[in-house]
Amino acid sequence: MDHRRALEGLRAQAEAEIATLDADLKALFEASRDDNADDEHDPEGATIAYERAQLTAVLAAARQQLAAVEGALDRLDAGEYGVCSVCGREIPGERLEIRPFATTCVGCAGRG
Repeated sequence: MDHRRALEGLRAQAEAEIATLDADLKALFEASRDDNADDEHDPEGATIAYERAQLTAVLAAARQQLAAVEGALDRLDAGEYGVCSVCGREIPGERLEIRPFATTCVGCAGRG
């Protein structure tokens, strides 16, 4: 498996998702700013606040994933990719195929 290629693909996906979510969040802020809805008393206000919270949470998760992927690329460049950060053993290829940005082997991941 070409780990660099897989990680770069994940990075591109994460960056695209972040750009889309960021634009959606900005659009939602703009729409709610132009609308004088009172979130506290308007039945639609709760929906706007909920959508904003949802988008913010998904955007944060996408940014965390991007950071994890960039960390994996850094480890790859340093020759440390695929080595468990806890026990120092090799992370099985099957785990890296499923979770290419994994920093721990399955055994150590289960302890945390």
